[in-house]
Amino acid sequence: MATKRKAGEMIAYGQDRVIKRVYDPTSATPRTSNLMAPTVALEGHQSDVFGCTFHPDGKYLSSAGADRQILIWNVYGECENISSMTGHSGAVMDIQFTTDGNNIVTCGTDMTVALWDVMAGQRIKRLKGHTAYVNAVHPTRRGQFLIASGSDDCSIKIWDPRKKGKCTNLVNPYQVLTVSFNDTAEQVFSSGLDNEIKIWDLRSNGVVNRLRGHTDTVTGMSLSTDGSYLLTNSMDNTLRIWDVRPYAPPERCVKILSGHQHNFEKNLLRCTWSPDGSKVSAGSGDRFVYIWDTTTRRILYKLPGHNGSVNDVQFHPTEPIIASASSDKTLYLGEIED
Repeated sequence: MATKRKAGEMIAYGQDRVIKRVYDPTSATPRTSNLMAPTVALEGHQSDVFGCTFHPDGKYLSSAGADRQILIWNVYGECENISSMTGHSGAVMDIQFTTDGNNIVTCGTDMTVALWDVMAGQRIKRLKGHTAYVNAVHPTRRGQFLIASGSDDCSIKIWDPRKKGKCTNLVNPYQVLTVSFNDTAEQVFSSGLDNEIKIWDLRSNGVVNRLRGHTDTVTGMSLSTDGSYLLTNSMDNTLRIWDVRPYAPPERCVKILSGHQHNFEKNLLRCTWSPDGSKVSAGSGDRFVYIWDTTTRRILYKLPGHNGSVNDVQFHPTEPIIASASSDKTLYLGEIED
């Protein structure tokens, strides 16, 4: 039976996942990317989507959420869903590609961290040791491959996937909602319910600095491409940019950005940098995708489309494209100006 379509809407089907490209065929707006349409909606998750991540070469997007599935999508062409991986027994709270693009790292409410082989489409490591929900995970960018994870059990664990059952345990006074390695993997940043960002030295396994300024729970964290600045998203409805270079002045907070919202859902809203550092974006409870100019601190875009909280956002590594993941079970790929 033929599928009815609205004017200007194309629909492709692949493995019961629906990809909608919504566009105005009469629009004269110049295109800025190689997406098939200026806005692409990816539908296939059965529940809230909590995280998304671009492959380092930009050809693929992976997503995960409350339905426990890890889906991989083509970014170009028909944007087909090309892989579906399962293995978590609880909601997947965070998802990251490794730097080489060969693996995906995830964590979830089943209290585990998982490492997945992208080409084989299966889990290759299941790291157990946390005793509560694991909220965030982050692999090293270069050098020795390690994974950092933060949990409601008030710990940050540093895993070496090659060593079975062994990890470094950093004890925190409060639940940890977000973690990130620094650029050289000598330090780990963490934050959560205590509002402050801690900088841990992995040689001494102790806190060497505390970044204070947020007045509510920190739910998202992202390191700039050059490793000099840390972006954080808080339930105080602000984004802060911190100078995390080794010899930065004592006042580390260099920018405060606002406009987006956390709401009663208390979701872990993430944030991200554009590859060149000129823009940042953050999830928002008001269903919009916000993009700021880091120089002027002005909102460049307030993008509509989602019908639920925007939980994660990611800039494409090479093109002016932003991806968003939402509690409305969908992901969007959208063009922005070059």
